[in-house]
Amino acid sequence: MNSFEKLGLSEETLKVLKRKGYEEPTTIQIKTIPAILAGKKDIVGQAQTGTGKTAAFGLPIIEMLEGKSKTVQALVLTPTRELAIQVAEEINSLKGNKRLSIVPIYGGQSIDQQLRSLKKGVDIVVGTPGRIIDHLSRRSLNLDSISYLVLDDADEMLNMGFIDEVKEILVKTNPDKRTMLFSATMPKEIMRIAEKYMGEYDVFEVQKGQLTVDLTDQIYFEVSHADKFEALCRIIDMEEEFYGLIFCRTKADVDVVSNHLMERGYEADGLHGDLSQAQREKILNKFKRKMVTVLVATDVAARGIDVHDLTHVINYALPQDPESYVHRIGRTGRAGKEGTAITFITPEEYRKLQYIKKSAKTDIRKARLPKVKDVINAKKLRIKTDLANIVESHLEGEYLKMAAELLEGYPPEQIVSALLQYSFQEELDERSYTEIEDVVVDTKGTTRLFVAQGRKDGLTPVKLISFIQDKCGIRKEKIKQIQILDKFSFVTLPFNEAEVLLSHFRKRNKGNGLFISEAKDRKKKG
Repeated sequence: MNSFEKLGLSEETLKVLKRKGYEEPTTIQIKTIPAILAGKKDIVGQAQTGTGKTAAFGLPIIEMLEGKSKTVQALVLTPTRELAIQVAEEINSLKGNKRLSIVPIYGGQSIDQQLRSLKKGVDIVVGTPGRIIDHLSRRSLNLDSISYLVLDDADEMLNMGFIDEVKEILVKTNPDKRTMLFSATMPKEIMRIAEKYMGEYDVFEVQKGQLTVDLTDQIYFEVSHADKFEALCRIIDMEEEFYGLIFCRTKADVDVVSNHLMERGYEADGLHGDLSQAQREKILNKFKRKMVTVLVATDVAARGIDVHDLTHVINYALPQDPESYVHRIGRTGRAGKEGTAITFITPEEYRKLQYIKKSAKTDIRKARLPKVKDVINAKKLRIKTDLANIVESHLEGEYLKMAAELLEGYPPEQIVSALLQYSFQEELDERSYTEIEDVVVDTKGTTRLFVAQGRKDGLTPVKLISFIQDKCGIRKEKIKQIQILDKFSFVTLPFNEAEVLLSHFRKRNKGNGLFISEAKDRKKKG
């Protein structure tokens, strides 16, 4: 059996991994950690999202850095702000007692807050290309002395049109640094960067595994963001014995959802990266002993949780990619038992759900949320069952005496009714529940697509139309709102045609021709 002990990590790091519940290293970790610790070469690692890439480069960097340096010692470049936050959180959770300052820097966050952090002194910066260039221009960030540079999800940075910014950053870094490039795919442009900007490097490749969700019943509900919490409560209430994980996107969401659940009387708690190891262990122990039956967590915090008999996994927030989806829901359906995976989607997330379904080659069926009457009927049934069990077990004499006294003055039906009303009036009153509005998902609308080439690449509307027609057979009249800018472009297609075109790019090597993806927030500040 593979173990972290064999990778050359220190005792302190091994203790941190044990506290986090990590038992075995992933393949990419087995291949790269010893090479980074023992060697001097640069590293190119090819592995899918969800295979432990952050720990693969984060752990050895933590091992090799000295804490509280006056200059930035390591830079991790990521394509999106979400990934920057996630990577910074995980590295923070892996550092243990080592005095390292790790800060995420990305567009959309207060520049003044970032300036204050950088002025205090930062050891590891995790950032998006646009905002890193901002700080380089302001001279608030100096990369002349960094020892390590990581390009994380390099192919996504290429697809999002950030490759020029990446090159600009690379030339402003210490030439004696070690560089680590991680990518799910290795298009030619990425390999050209490795050859031009990296020294002698070793390549480590992990084959993409089969995504499997065989023993999990998968359901999705269309619900507005405002109604998600009410929908979650209804699902929990419908189950006789709910024991599950609720996945949220951010630490703030974990706190809000878990606190609201506890306020409503559920046996719930939350787990995220801001908790101390002692707090984490206490919560996990309560969850494993089923003193807590609803655990709300982020993806990062849930890694290493080894619980085998969950009834449900609920995606309160849609995961970022198919691998994360499969990793989440794979926690149900173990030991031959079928589990249930539930995903909430808002109308604008429908296309992303379809992509997850196709990539994971799985069926996620649509269902309607339980109505208030359904929830109340389920509760009534449980009350009857619980009362019958009490009757059939031992009834304490004190309560029998009270019952006899009450029955002297009133008929049995009225006494039982009064007791039910006294104990369950709020739970069984429809007026205590909030109605959930039906939402309509438009599957016949249009999708705006991002094209990672522009005028400077010689792209014209005619060339773009011809390319789309040649590759996917999409008729010219379906191609609308073409906008050609200097470095990138946009085009709008009907929903179904857009899915055909995007599927083409997901299946092929992205090393040649145009790069097309769904349009997001493409501001260059990252």
